Amino acid sequence: MRLAGICLAIFLAACSSVPAPAPTPVELNDVHSRLNATVVRELAQPTTLAELRALIERAARENLSISVSGGRHAMGGQQFARDALHIDMSKLARVLALDREHGVVSVEAGIGWPALIERLLEMQKDDLQPWSIIQKQTGADELSIGGALSANAHGRGLAWKPFVQDVLAFRLLQADGREIEVSRTQHPELFRLVIGGYGLFGVVTTVDLKLQRRMKLRRDVAVLPLADLPGAFAARISEGYLYGDFQFKTDERADDFLIAGVFSAYQPMPLDTPMPADQLTLDPAAWKRLFALAHLDKARAFDTYRDYYLSTNGQVYWSDTHQLSYYDADFDAELKRLAPDYPPGSLMITELYVPMKKLGAFMDSVARDMRAHDTNLIYGTIRLIRRDDETFLAWAKEDFACIVMNLRVEHSDTGLQKSAWEFQRLIDLALEQNGSYFLTYHRWARKDQVLKAYPQFVEFLKLKRRYDPAERFQSEWYRHYRTMFAAELAGP
Repeated sequence: MRLAGICLAIFLAACSSVPAPAPTPVELNDVHSRLNATVVRELAQPTTLAELRALIERAARENLSISVSGGRHAMGGQQFARDALHIDMSKLARVLALDREHGVVSVEAGIGWPALIERLLEMQKDDLQPWSIIQKQTGADELSIGGALSANAHGRGLAWKPFVQDVLAFRLLQADGREIEVSRTQHPELFRLVIGGYGLFGVVTTVDLKLQRRMKLRRDVAVLPLADLPGAFAARISEGYLYGDFQFKTDERADDFLIAGVFSAYQPMPLDTPMPADQLTLDPAAWKRLFALAHLDKARAFDTYRDYYLSTNGQVYWSDTHQLSYYDADFDAELKRLAPDYPPGSLMITELYVPMKKLGAFMDSVARDMRAHDTNLIYGTIRLIRRDDETFLAWAKEDFACIVMNLRVEHSDTGLQKSAWEFQRLIDLALEQNGSYFLTYHRWARKDQVLKAYPQFVEFLKLKRRYDPAERFQSEWYRHYRTMFAAELAGP
């Protein structure tokens, strides 16, 4: 028996000395632009907080960088870091609690918007007017709540701040494995830094969101020239409309390029307002055709979009589900089918901000620039945002008009360089009007542009190092700006 015990001990010791299998590198990319292919050291998908904490502790022991993603829609490289231990949060997607008295929901940060809306409705089947979300980002749905917080996203609200206004608190797992509660009163500096801080201060594990009562909204549609838009926005706000935007014409050959547009606004209606089952809508095939038309025949694309929206004038929608939008990661398939020789590429977004009184001058300068440089603008919209006075890296420095533009980027060296210059010129035009731009979508801004729009940027990078001295949480986005501002960071 003693000999058997010795043999067993030797066997177990030998097994324990067998090295663990090497991690498998994985190439990841963003869903939308497909311009951020990054090989990470390994991909982990934790399903519990304990698993997540174990990953962070292992990264500390092995001195690994950590990158974090949710829906992988961000286009600026915020979610990936080369040779990092990559944490995919999509499996941490539960609704943890709903306070039906105060309208607050606690969720794991990996949950996406459609799942959150659906779960809230399931939990309140007995309520005639259940609680639901206030605002989500537009264009695509499967972004995580943690991602929306990290970018401080916004939606189509007519009189709201960015996403920070809806966040009551969150839990943050730091580089030392400690989880802390963060709110406007607990660790307030971290509250300001993490919201809109692009995942550089830790992993957001759960979020407490403020909700609003689900309501019915009537869509009112009008075709307007840009000059009438400021007055139309002001009138709708005074009349109690909650959401709205202006989709402008992208046909550079037209006299009313960037001028004509479809203005849609949504007004709350009594809860007993009928909602017919046969409402007009565009099915996925129609959206794909419209996407292809936006590339191949911009005049016809605008007419198609305009006519469809005018046909929905007066339709009634729910305040939460009307914010959902059809998205297909392979939109280009229809374009390839109709135009096989169209240069390979993707859409890339830029978001620019100017004071409303400067909107006309800004759009006029953009039209001249795009025509002069043959910029391929596919889609554009104008929304409103209220000043964000809460986050450190605030992009809404004042009440702004938000101009969102999707440009076609050709996936070639020449095409990428052309696009970089186009995005830089657009930023210059916004800055000339005392405006700004969103850091989320690309890394093509020049250093002088970054500092003019975000004079606090160097201090932001210094605070990142103060809270994460080992620089455990990284991304290609962070590495880009760390290099750009290396001299400033090396100074006192």
